[in-house]
Amino acid sequence: MVAKTPSASSNTWNCNLLMDKIAGGCVWLELVKYTLIITEKPAAANRIATALDERSKPKKTSQNGVPYYEAYRGGCIVVVPAIGHLYTITSKQKIRGYPVFDYHWVPRYQAEKGAERIRVWLKVISDLAKNAETFVDGCDFDIEGSIIGYTILKYACGEKQDTAKRMKYSTLTEEELQATYDNLLPHLDFALIEAGLTRHEVDWLYGINLSRALTEAAKSASGQYTTLSTGRVQGPTLRFLEEREKDIQTFVPAPYWSLTAKISIDNEVYIAEYEKTLKTLAEAKMIQATTKTKAGTIDSVGVYESTINPPVPFDLGSLQSEGYKLFRYTPMRTSAILQRLYLDALISYPRTSSQKLPPSIGYKNILKKLQKAPAYTKQATELLIKPSLKPNEGKKIDPAHPAIYPTGNLSQKPLDAASKNVFDLVVKRFLAVFAEPAVRQSVNAVVNLNGNLFRFSLMRTLVEGWFRFYRPYVQVKDDVLPPLSEGQPVEVLRVTLKEQYTQPPPRYNPRSLLLEMEEKEIGTKATRAATIQTLHDRKYLNGTDHLAVSALGFEVTGVLERYCPTVVSPKMTRMLEEKMEAIQQGRENKQSVLADTVKTLKRVTSELKDKEAIIGMQLSLALRQSWLNARTVGACLKCGDGQLIILRSKKSGKRFVGCTNFFDGKCSASYPLPQRGTVKPLGSTCKSCGAPMVATYLRGKTSWRLCLNPQCTSKITGNKAGI
Repeated sequence: MVAKTPSASSNTWNCNLLMDKIAGGCVWLELVKYTLIITEKPAAANRIATALDERSKPKKTSQNGVPYYEAYRGGCIVVVPAIGHLYTITSKQKIRGYPVFDYHWVPRYQAEKGAERIRVWLKVISDLAKNAETFVDGCDFDIEGSIIGYTILKYACGEKQDTAKRMKYSTLTEEELQATYDNLLPHLDFALIEAGLTRHEVDWLYGINLSRALTEAAKSASGQYTTLSTGRVQGPTLRFLEEREKDIQTFVPAPYWSLTAKISIDNEVYIAEYEKTLKTLAEAKMIQATTKTKAGTIDSVGVYESTINPPVPFDLGSLQSEGYKLFRYTPMRTSAILQRLYLDALISYPRTSSQKLPPSIGYKNILKKLQKAPAYTKQATELLIKPSLKPNEGKKIDPAHPAIYPTGNLSQKPLDAASKNVFDLVVKRFLAVFAEPAVRQSVNAVVNLNGNLFRFSLMRTLVEGWFRFYRPYVQVKDDVLPPLSEGQPVEVLRVTLKEQYTQPPPRYNPRSLLLEMEEKEIGTKATRAATIQTLHDRKYLNGTDHLAVSALGFEVTGVLERYCPTVVSPKMTRMLEEKMEAIQQGRENKQSVLADTVKTLKRVTSELKDKEAIIGMQLSLALRQSWLNARTVGACLKCGDGQLIILRSKKSGKRFVGCTNFFDGKCSASYPLPQRGTVKPLGSTCKSCGAPMVATYLRGKTSWRLCLNPQCTSKITGNKAGI
């Protein structure tokens, strides 16, 4: 792996002496041979270098602002990080039109504005590669990490991808990093890389061609440029959101009536429900009339016990789902928190679809470490005295990584509130999967009121089992269970008749949308959260907790459904995912998949070009409506029939609120706005004066509710904590 030297000790002396005595850039690296390790992020480079260095004190060097680390472990090691993807795909010809099928991989600074920093980064990596003897891909072991390492080794390091070795680890703990370095994989996972490159290139082909088709159509009709996007994953996701929205908007509520009886047993009050839903008021009133009695009897009592197994370990999707359910964190936010915890070596690699915890992770060792934290001492101790530890596992498997678990390391610095919440959730889920099942008892009783049957159910916990380990994230209600027997009299306090209406299906929230995408196999564990965020960024969705498709979203989906239905079909996306899997398994090849993609897109883009005028008119109208919706503050109080919207003065460049009737010379109402931060309409009115309200956000963190009326006594009613 390293250059031959007289002895290990002399090699150590030479390497460390050079590292200690020679400063500045790569000077010492020209004098010795070394192993170059490529990592995905600077934090990972620091962790790896510290773990591998025999003194645990690697030397950090910065060249033109690019950090790298010099270490020694049986030979000289240099660890240099990337900052995510340093290479991307772009078209070979600089054209704005479509279709586009000729592309290549290039450094990001050649394809993206604002990425000039990448040029410097690649120059430093290339310099470090010149005198390296051995190359190691130390990026995260998944598709994205494999592509990052592969492209750097191929393009920046001079075609070293075929000779490079591979580190495979699931945590950034010292023990695992040392073990994986001592047992390097002999080569990169080329099947995984091939599948990843194919997915990137297929997604680029769909995204660039369909997005340009929509954008160019809208621009030709309106004369204004607005980025519109869709793609292989965006399209199907937006389509089933649209289908749900149509179901909601066309839903016709149907009335029905319910009867509930308030009864007393041993001075405890219970609510029993009539056994059937009543569809007519006449039937409901007739039955209510026959229930007028002060005493009823219990017809039957059923007592059942159910065993509730512990939860299964977290994969990324289930953890994102739980994060939204418990803390209202969006999937993107949960992913970002998990990445920080992983880089701090507090949890294992988060982008996994596994629900398995192999014994090789060292259950007892992790529990012993967690035992040192007061918050987990009791539970960890209880598990450690068990004769054996066997996790309750799920069915899902990921060949690259196990399920998400805590490493046992405890943070050496205070965690922010969100990170603390997610870390605690990961730890308690890990503890819970090793605990015993819980046992619940349910009692189902039937109450007879003059021949009318009402039912109620009660539940209590008999054996807490894993509940104790997962609190407060498991909430179960324990009812008071009175002694019940057949023929037992009950006191009837009141029978209530209530009119109700059937409800439309609920709108998706970030949690349910994520689960739907996973069930329909749309996207991957690493891309689903980003897809949801992109739909928001493109103004295709309204709302954050209850996701409604906007007018623009409806129009984009409508265009795609009419002129290229295959690209919004979940079936098409699922089929492509199956082909990616087949590439990994050697049953399919990249060239065949790309050829099929180009064939499909040639047909689709031809259809879109033929209909560009009508598509552009539809999209431009939807864009205008979207623009108005995003800026409409509320009704004008001065003229009564205009709408107040957020505008910007051509003369001064300042933003303000004005009335739409101003353009017709009918109203001169205007109100000042703060010039810093982001201003968004709230869709509500001031409780004090009735004027419309807006919210202002500074750097996305601080916000106020503002009443537009300058004379309102309660103009600022919000706080710095946000809205």
